[in-house]
Amino acid sequence: AGLPVQTYTPSEVKAAVTGSGQADKAQMMAMVTRLLRLDAPPRPADAADALALAICHIWRGGTRARLAAAASAVRQRVAAQRSTAKRQGGTG
Repeated sequence: AGLPVQTYTPSEVKAAVTGSGQADKAQMMAMVTRLLRLDAPPRPADAADALALAICHIWRGGTRARLAAAASAVRQRVAAQRSTAKRQGGTG
């Protein structure tokens, strides 16, 4: 379908949500509930896991996307500079 896919390790998700890659289920559930300002912990536990992945993606995935976009912009700028130098008789 052309949709971007991202993977995260369990320790990445735990670190993004709780600040510790060693967090247990109870800590994860508590932080998901707190971060999303829910009245009660999400049920079933799989729902909390899905929300934790979404939180991780927002915090980590957004950073990855910005870094990838910045790297792409730099590559394009360098290519344009080389092309200009080449047209002007430089070695680029």
